[in-house]
Amino acid sequence: MKVLLVDDEFNVRDVIRSLGQWQTYGVTTVLEANNGKEAKRLIERESPEIIFTDVKMPEMSGIELIEWLDAISYPGKVIMVTVCDDYSFMRKAIQYSSFDYLLKPIEVDALNQALSGAVNAWKSEEEERQNKESGIYEDVKSLRMNRVVTAACNGEPFDAGQISLCLPQADGYDLALLSFYQMHDSDSYIQLLTKELCDRKWGNAFALLNDHHLCVVMTVPGKWLAVEEWISHHFDIPIRYFSIPLKSLEDLPSSFQAAQREMDDLNFRSINRLTHVDDAMRMHDIVAYVDKYFTEEVSLEKLSNRFFLSREHISRRFKQEKGVTLSEYVTQLRIEQAKQWLIQTDEKVYSISIKLGYQDGNFFSKLFKKMVGMTPIQYRDYRKGKTEKVK
Repeated sequence: MKVLLVDDEFNVRDVIRSLGQWQTYGVTTVLEANNGKEAKRLIERESPEIIFTDVKMPEMSGIELIEWLDAISYPGKVIMVTVCDDYSFMRKAIQYSSFDYLLKPIEVDALNQALSGAVNAWKSEEEERQNKESGIYEDVKSLRMNRVVTAACNGEPFDAGQISLCLPQADGYDLALLSFYQMHDSDSYIQLLTKELCDRKWGNAFALLNDHHLCVVMTVPGKWLAVEEWISHHFDIPIRYFSIPLKSLEDLPSSFQAAQREMDDLNFRSINRLTHVDDAMRMHDIVAYVDKYFTEEVSLEKLSNRFFLSREHISRRFKQEKGVTLSEYVTQLRIEQAKQWLIQTDEKVYSISIKLGYQDGNFFSKLFKKMVGMTPIQYRDYRKGKTEKVK
């Protein structure tokens, strides 16, 4: 740890140097500067953790120095040294986050008490900074690995060696595909599971970035039952899963797809069944999901997987709830959105059809005419003409 003494009077620096219990507080280097300008150069080069500075100095004062330190968010602790207990000086020192101040002549107890406090404060804040940086690094690392695993599960090229670095060494693994009930935030649960698996050296968990209600868990052989038991005790949300052996990380795409097929065929096991969420609430969740994602593929099968209800039950209850079938409801939402875009933008009809989930522009135009009574172009011209007449 480094300390910088800034004062235009040599004897003041000499007193501080001789009275400071530097070794006691872990200080290995004591630097000196005659004024603020010289101190600035030393700070940029040496990065001292603790700075003692006089207030009044030629070329650059102590107040100007702490103004500069505050402007660059310098993490070091500054102790001001002054001959008078001046209110205006104190206000400036507080404004620019000075840690403490000493009155001349310097007293040994006051000096070392201020030094001790500054050192402890710096160490505490440094630990927080390192923890924060470490946390950010871990978040970035986790996101990167989630991307790699997501790519592998989608059948895209991937580096199996990169995934192996995040897993305990083993000849093979067990792969489990976890499905969370759609309306729950799965991220916090996946993070909790990831930490537990890594701490116990059982494996790792990866969130699929293209489908946030799915999670891939890879564990060393023989540990999945223990993981399942841990989940049942620590998760308060319903989960469906299917587990399958993973002989090699190179087989990740095929094993994932096999697990997904089993889930789609309802060959899954459940943890924490959804008994506490009544049917009316689940239908409310389903309608809210359709209202949000109607421009994407919204099928009975997809809703069944996300909301843990059979396709037949959703189909029947959806019509009871909305008075139309799921397909008819999605079409209504898309046509209403198309009307808004036709009026509010000059976007081409084909572009609008793509954004609404229709790959065939002609099909969209025919459907629009059937629902509205005129083609998209006719509707745009009609509404814009009507608007101009009102103006």
